[in-house]
Amino acid sequence: QVQLVESGGGLVLPGGSLTLSCTTSEFTLESYRIGWFRQAPGKEREGVSCISKGDGSAYYRQSVKGRFTTSRDDARNTVTLQMNNLNPEDSGVYYCTIARGLWRLCTLDKNDYDYWGPGTPVTVSS
Repeated sequence: QVQLVESGGGLVLPGGSLTLSCTTSEFTLESYRIGWFRQAPGKEREGVSCISKGDGSAYYRQSVKGRFTTSRDDARNTVTLQMNNLNPEDSGVYYCTIARGLWRLCTLDKNDYDYWGPGTPVTVSS
């Protein structure tokens, strides 16, 4: 079983920032499409951002554009999600996930992804 580990979640005030990290010791993240998804209680899991295989081109859902940045550090084999100007609607459990296969470009469709981390909770509240 592939193991991904997320970290960095927590409680933050509206307008605050958090940085989530995702890593694994089992394979090289550069060789996979990586996604960040979130799920709030009672809601569907939704794609937040993703980073493509190889060149690391990133994509974001509209509601987080300009506030969230995802990047990959190949030397540390880590993918991060920098989240700024957080609002309560950003709350939820955030998951890191990888997609196998030959396709290079990532998507925000959860059905494209094969392995998921256990998630890290993010709560934005005053």
